[in-house]
Amino acid sequence: MRNLWAFIRKYNAFFLFLIFEISSLIIYIKYNSFQKASFLNSTNAVTGTLFKQADAFKSYLSLRETNDSLARENAKLRGEVKASFYVDSVDKRKVNDTVYKQQYSYIVAKVINNSFNKRSNYITIDRGSKDGIQKDMGVITGAGVVGQVIDVTEHLAIIQSVLHKNTRFSAMLTNTKDIGSFVWGNDMDPHKGLLIDIQNNAQPKMGELVVTSGYSLFPTGIPFGKIINLHAKGGGLLINVEVALAVDFTKLQYVYVVNNKFATEQTGLEAVQNKNE
Repeated sequence: MRNLWAFIRKYNAFFLFLIFEISSLIIYIKYNSFQKASFLNSTNAVTGTLFKQADAFKSYLSLRETNDSLARENAKLRGEVKASFYVDSVDKRKVNDTVYKQQYSYIVAKVINNSFNKRSNYITIDRGSKDGIQKDMGVITGAGVVGQVIDVTEHLAIIQSVLHKNTRFSAMLTNTKDIGSFVWGNDMDPHKGLLIDIQNNAQPKMGELVVTSGYSLFPTGIPFGKIINLHAKGGGLLINVEVALAVDFTKLQYVYVVNNKFATEQTGLEAVQNKNE
């Protein structure tokens, strides 16, 4: 306290000047309408800017929560689109009773680890068996196909990415519905893949969309990407199609795990058939 009084006594002239200066400014602004209006406008502008910056900062802090909310909403909406339902038709007394029943639902998950520059790439997500994730489920984003779940713990799951040497999914051309197999290319480009073993009479076109056929883990029509090059194979009976991937694997944040309610039934039935053969 003694030091404070010593400091004030030493600089009393400065503090008196400051007090008189502020008082004169207050009187000048208070009793002059133009200066008063200018001061209020300037104050409002500064205050508004500060509030705007503070709001932007708060929005940034809540960005993850907002993204999580949007991802959950997108998963819910994706489960309501027509491709997620199957038609159960009953012909009774010449009345065609068509009922749409849900076949696919979606579980949103956040990507917590991702590789895309190796020959065998994997993705880790923050959802596991307690959230309904099971091995062999398909995984997509809003843009297209991501991969397949290969391992699950209670809280986490590992996805074998489309960018993997062993990737092979059933795919088709959107125009002609010709079926082939989608694989990753040998050049390890994270932005390209291949649709292989398409019959040459299919006549695929540059820019044509390559999508899921519905014969695998995914609903029909989920994009793999667009055709950017055509390659003849062997004697020209088959064509391999180079595809620009729809998903940018270098920027993955959220994915949707596809829950196909018929997957277990279909796998079991096909396994019995293969055994009988």
